[in-house]
Amino acid sequence: MKNISWKIWVALSLISLTIALHFVHYLVFRDAHHVFIYLLGDIAFLPLEVLLVTFVIERLLNEREKQTMLKKLNILIGTFYIEAGTILIRHCSGFVSDISEMSRHMLVSSKWSDKDFANAKNIILNSAPDIDSRRGDLESLRNFLESKKPFLLSLLANPNMLEHDAFTDLLWAVFHLDEELSFRSDLKNLLSTDYQRLSGDMKRAYTQLLAEWLAYMKHLKSDYPYLFSLAARTNPLDANADPVVK
Repeated sequence: MKNISWKIWVALSLISLTIALHFVHYLVFRDAHHVFIYLLGDIAFLPLEVLLVTFVIERLLNEREKQTMLKKLNILIGTFYIEAGTILIRHCSGFVSDISEMSRHMLVSSKWSDKDFANAKNIILNSAPDIDSRRGDLESLRNFLESKKPFLLSLLANPNMLEHDAFTDLLWAVFHLDEELSFRSDLKNLLSTDYQRLSGDMKRAYTQLLAEWLAYMKHLKSDYPYLFSLAARTNPLDANADPVVK
């Protein structure tokens, strides 16, 4: 109510000022005809001004606000991969039968174009990696996810995440995998159907982890080349990754 009242007072003040200025104009020049000509001309331009403000200026402001929001989101996504995402990729890669097939599309470099990133992301999202939950260390994966749960929850609670559907879906997929693992006391003696269920949950989280990592790397290459260089040299799917510059 206070905001509405404040806006009403401003509107009334501006209207009053307009009337007062036109009245002063009339008192000085005693030419009502001239006053009404300019008044009508100003009113005639109002639809065009509304059009410019609504469809042009507002769009530019929204686009600028969107870019600012995306920068904040990319900071959060970068924090996720630094704190948990990259290590989680390594954990899940231990369950893939042929990791070379996946890593072939993930060897990003400074020579990659936007099209290269888009093609690689499309391939990853439409791939069907052979993941078997019996192949790796489920207990180690569960312990890692449990240790990162407070951090992941803080990301999910961030209202900015609502602006990034793909990354939010990734967080939910990771949380679901964590829940599936945490509800099983003995991960070494499960039914085959249960292992299949875990394999499917892991595949969902894994492909989204890789796809969003590619999007994150594209952002780094464009805006932070020095960070991109380190991230590329520590690529979790590069068997020859080495942080040392040679």
